[in-house]
Amino acid sequence: MSGEKVKLSIKEWPEDERPREKVLRCGVSALSKSELLALLIGSGNHDESAVELMKKVLASCGDSIAELSKLSANELCTFKGIGTAKAITIMAACELWKRRQSDERSETVKITSSTDIYKYFYPLLCDLTIEESHVLLLNNRNCVIDSVKIGTGGLTSTVVDIRIVLREALLKRATAIALCHNHPSGNVYPSAEDDRLTNNLASASKVMNIRFLDHIIFTDGNYYSYSDENRL
Repeated sequence: MSGEKVKLSIKEWPEDERPREKVLRCGVSALSKSELLALLIGSGNHDESAVELMKKVLASCGDSIAELSKLSANELCTFKGIGTAKAITIMAACELWKRRQSDERSETVKITSSTDIYKYFYPLLCDLTIEESHVLLLNNRNCVIDSVKIGTGGLTSTVVDIRIVLREALLKRATAIALCHNHPSGNVYPSAEDDRLTNNLASASKVMNIRFLDHIIFTDGNYYSYSDENRL
């Protein structure tokens, strides 16, 4: 019909505009976010191209990969043309993006403040819907050796075994540690259990001659530092 927009599959696009051909001609950096994701999920269903489909998905997330990574498989499957397999592929791509950010944090990263700890863990914790606890392991110059997830919980709590924290420090020959866990609720203030854990870990670390630098309670956009509050 006249004036009606005709949707083309990727195979019907001009050859030099197809994502795969564009990569070969200009490099992968020339592709938009929607084109990159379209390459992963293949052709869209219902006469709608994969690129057009991913434009819709990204638009619902404010064109943000960080926001896209927060969507569950069920939420992705609400978009016409995305099934379970494609949803999992998109989630895997987002996880690779997060791990790419994590890989950039090498042993040369030096921790000098609570803000440094918060920034270090941001890619790992910013979009979680359950609580996780991580320990940051540092050398005698406060440079990062490694970080280890030491607890996973539910919506409001996670269990941390102090023995596991100290074991990880000893295995990696860390001389200092910092603890970080998230509050998915957005409440930045510590609970009574958070206080008990902090006090017990501080005492145990002192016995082992390991410096306990801080315990950070993480929310997406804010944090609470026991060290900044002079509670260590």
